[in-house]
Amino acid sequence: MLADTHGPAPGVPSPDGEIDLRHHGDAERGPGLLDFAVNVREGTPPEWLAERIRASVADLADYPDPAPARQAVARRHRRDPADVLLTAGAAEAFVLLARVLRPRRAVVLHPQFTEPESALRSVGHPVERVVQQEGFALDPGAVPPDADLVMVGNPTNPTSLLHPAKTLAELARPGRTLVVDEAFADCVPGEPESVAGRTDIPGLVVLRSLTKTWGLAGLRAGYLLAHPDMVHRLGAAQPLWSVSTPALVATEACCAPEAVAEADAWARELGARRAGFAGELRAAGLDVLPGAAASFLLARAPSGERLWPRLREHGIAVRRCDTFPGLGPDWLRIAVREPESTQRLTRVLAQLLYERVGD
Repeated sequence: MLADTHGPAPGVPSPDGEIDLRHHGDAERGPGLLDFAVNVREGTPPEWLAERIRASVADLADYPDPAPARQAVARRHRRDPADVLLTAGAAEAFVLLARVLRPRRAVVLHPQFTEPESALRSVGHPVERVVQQEGFALDPGAVPPDADLVMVGNPTNPTSLLHPAKTLAELARPGRTLVVDEAFADCVPGEPESVAGRTDIPGLVVLRSLTKTWGLAGLRAGYLLAHPDMVHRLGAAQPLWSVSTPALVATEACCAPEAVAEADAWARELGARRAGFAGELRAAGLDVLPGAAASFLLARAPSGERLWPRLREHGIAVRRCDTFPGLGPDWLRIAVREPESTQRLTRVLAQLLYERVGD
C-alpha cells in the first residue's frame, strides 16, 4: 500500500469551496507513482534537442537574442515575424493577455485548461463560463454575441476534442478577441484544424507551447501569433528578456522542418496507441469520451471520486477532473503511455471496478 507515502494530491479545495483553478496535473504526481496525470510526451526531450540546449549554456553571458527564434516560428507557420511574440510558455501569454486586455464581457469555454480563467480573475476581470454540452462539442451559438473576449482550446484539455477550424472561425467577429490555445495541436498529424497560419480571422490570437511534445515543461518555451498591433501591445507589457537563451534555442530547433516532420511522425504513432488504449479502458469498465485527438483521454468512471485515490494506493497517478468547470468527480483525464504502463493501469482498473472501488 502506498497511501501513507503519497497521500491525496494537494491543493484541490480552495478555502471558500470554489474550484481551485490553479490545480494542475503535476500536483497528482509523487515518488514511485506511475504517471498518467501529466501530458508531457515520454522519452523527451530527444537527444538532438537536449544537446542543442546544453550547448546554448556557452552563450549565457550574453543577453538573449529572440530574432532567430522569431523568424523560425514565422517560417513554420507562414507568418510575418511581426506576428510572433515569444513567451515563457503559454502560461506567460495568458498572463499578458489578462494584463493588457480590458474586456467588458470575457467568456471562457469549458471544460478546458483553467489557467486562462485563472489569469483573468487574478487581475480582477469577471469571467463568464460557457460550458459546452452534447459531448463537449464546440457550439459557437452558446457564446453571448456581445462577448468581446472568448478563450477556447483546440484540441481542448481535458476533453481531447479537436474542433473544426471552420467552427472556430465562427466565433470571431469585429471587436472581439478570440484566443485559441493550440498547446496540443501538434498531437494531430498534419494539424488540419490549426488556425495558427490564419491571418483572415479578425481578432485572432493563437497560443502554442513546446512543453508537451518536446518534453520542455521545465524550460518554459512557447509563443503567440496575432496581428502585429496585438503583438506590440502584449510585448510592451512583457519583461525584458523573459525568454531565456536555452528556451530560444529550443524554439528555433523545434520549428525547423525536420523537427516538425519528427513531431508529425510521433503524432501518427500516438493516434494508433491512443485508439488501442481507449479500447482497453472501455474493456476495463470506463466510459471513454469518443473523438480524442490529443495525448490523453477523458473518461468517466463509476465512483470516480473514490477511484483515483485507490489508483494512487496502487502506485498510479491520474488527473482528477473535479477542478475543471463543467466536469465532476466521476471524470478522469488519463495520459496515453507506452504499452507496458497502460497494461498495468488497465489491469488495476479492472480489478478495482470489479471490487466496486472498495464498496
